[in-house]
Amino acid sequence: MKQCVFWFVTGSQHLYGEETLKEVAKHSEEMVNYFNQREEIPFEIVWKPVVKTQGEITNLFKDASGDENCAGVITWMHTFSPSKMWINGLKQFKKPILHLHTQFNEEIPWDTMDMDFMNTNQSAHGDREHGFIFTRMGIARKVIAGHYKNETVIKRMARWLKVARAAYLGDEIKVMRLGDNMRDVAVTEGDKVEAEIKFDWSVDYYAVGDLVERMAQVTDAAIDEVMASYKERYEFADDVLADEAKYGAVRYQAKIEVALRAMLEEGGYNAVVDTFQDLHGLKQLPGLAIQNLMADGYGFGPEGDWKVAAMTKVMNIMADNKGTSLMEDYTYNLVPGQEGILGAHMLEVSPAIAASKPRIEVHPLGIGGKEAPARLVFDSKPGKAICVSLIDMGGRMRLIIADVDAIELPHQLPQLPVARAYWIPQPSMTEGTEAWIYAGGAHHTIFSYELTAEDLIDWAEMMDIEYVHINKDIHMTQFKKELQLSEILWKLK
Repeated sequence: MKQCVFWFVTGSQHLYGEETLKEVAKHSEEMVNYFNQREEIPFEIVWKPVVKTQGEITNLFKDASGDENCAGVITWMHTFSPSKMWINGLKQFKKPILHLHTQFNEEIPWDTMDMDFMNTNQSAHGDREHGFIFTRMGIARKVIAGHYKNETVIKRMARWLKVARAAYLGDEIKVMRLGDNMRDVAVTEGDKVEAEIKFDWSVDYYAVGDLVERMAQVTDAAIDEVMASYKERYEFADDVLADEAKYGAVRYQAKIEVALRAMLEEGGYNAVVDTFQDLHGLKQLPGLAIQNLMADGYGFGPEGDWKVAAMTKVMNIMADNKGTSLMEDYTYNLVPGQEGILGAHMLEVSPAIAASKPRIEVHPLGIGGKEAPARLVFDSKPGKAICVSLIDMGGRMRLIIADVDAIELPHQLPQLPVARAYWIPQPSMTEGTEAWIYAGGAHHTIFSYELTAEDLIDWAEMMDIEYVHINKDIHMTQFKKELQLSEILWKLK
């Protein structure tokens, strides 16, 4: 994907005189240098000269729009920059914007402050004028307030930059569909044209036969290379190493991976879907092959669920391929005081969420009518996490975000050889699951330890889509009213 940078734009005006403007420029350069020295800031921040007129502002935003490496703009009003000057530039700028509400000095210089200092250092004044025009024009942006060296400010900036990159790179999200959606399932359907209009995602169809044909070209040497990588990354179950047929099942997954990875790379795809109802010509449902691709950052959706495949890729971009995976709510523990959700999937949970080194095993699947597939078996780790679902509401998209507490599995699962996670929804099992159902959340989700609800809310606002946040503070009566109001508001948009 493209290398991304972010432009830092400081606003002022000619009213203050040349000496003041030189000081403004010096301060903003020092701030940018500080950001670029911080390891937490993941991208280069590019300083731009202070803008003082409508023409300068408009030209800057035109240049930022045309620069393919510029993923967004950070704005800061060191002094007072009349916001009518910003209207033309903002009207034509569509990339993410962060309004950094800060100032150069951390503490008021109580003993020495005079009117010259006040006129030069008036971010509290200038940023309010700047914030008004965004609100007046209805432009989505992120506001982060605090001194620019504050650790919390730095961390929030770093997270926003990653989200902004994911939003900007939407046009590079390409999903390869192997076959169609699972028959008769509603939530995996969706408007692919709307997804391209709203998110810039490309969702393209390929026949499973295309994969089968490509597999026929895979050499033993290529399979051996992938098998070597499996041995580095994962453990092999003893019976797999001892049983020729089971070891052959692992090699078959490696063969699928070689062919599928080649197709993805040649087509520029970074996410893929399949369905167990369309496996014609395949001996196994892709399992280990998909899991290993997901470990490398590819998105995936089962049963033809291209929305979850694309969102898995989006969230992997935000999370730097860490702690994020496809997930599915499978079954509940409803013993009073011990309630929880067991999440898993037939095969395709990413090892990125594993608590320990995953193990390759081979077992019958019991669905799909194919040979026993190789897969990675592991438990996920405990920690704070989110579950995310993107659903098509007919004419609009809704993003549902739920805060959950992942815990260690309370019991072993010796008869369930799949990757699995266990969590408790907030604010409780009852309210969390009821809210999810009321919101229309799907059974397929993206589960992430690395990301927070704030990250996904930022992304939803950048994409101009509805979002719902299920958390410890929800009250069911109010939550249902919020859904009703949201329905009305988004239909009016």
